[in-house]
Amino acid sequence: MQDFIERFVTLWVVIDPIGTVPVFIAVTAGIDAAARRKTAFQAALVSAGVLLFFLLFGQVLIDALDIGLNSFQVAGGIVLFLFALTMIFGESKPEAEQKQAEGTQEIEKPNPAIFPLAVPSMASPGAMLAIVMLTDNNRFGVVDQAITGGVMLLVIAAAFVLMLFADPIIRLIGHSGSAIVSRVMGMILASVAANAVLSAILEIVKTGQL
Repeated sequence: MQDFIERFVTLWVVIDPIGTVPVFIAVTAGIDAAARRKTAFQAALVSAGVLLFFLLFGQVLIDALDIGLNSFQVAGGIVLFLFALTMIFGESKPEAEQKQAEGTQEIEKPNPAIFPLAVPSMASPGAMLAIVMLTDNNRFGVVDQAITGGVMLLVIAAAFVLMLFADPIIRLIGHSGSAIVSRVMGMILASVAANAVLSAILEIVKTGQL
């Protein structure tokens, strides 16, 4: 039971279902409830697929590429920071829709369910490496690895439920509120990303391990 709790807490922290909600609100502002539910389901499905891939093949892949935890964290932090900048300085959903109505042609953007919700919000570099470490073939048997997979799916299911409850929040704040939330959440996300990068750099300096 203690092992189960430890794995649950570890995966809850790295997947961060609660932290996914502000990102979900920001990227789905202005679309209807059905589309938001679809986006939440797709994000949960894709993130589960990515983490299951790392559960099965991550150890082989990372060992083959000789990638360290700190390097992975720096890369993930940079990606999150770049996305945060688009939330802060980019156009909000209502502004984009207004330009489309005026006939301005825009480049098609990636599906928000895949980026940034599934990767790197839920299936973050930290989550990928946590899965690899919790299913280390040298320390854990098949049963333990299966339990870890079940715990991971449970945490992603929790994230999905929390995203569904974001709908009332979006209805309450409206388009103007969502634009404000997008900027504020962008600042928070940029801070989180910067913290991840700086923590990894300090760890590299301290231990000398990439």
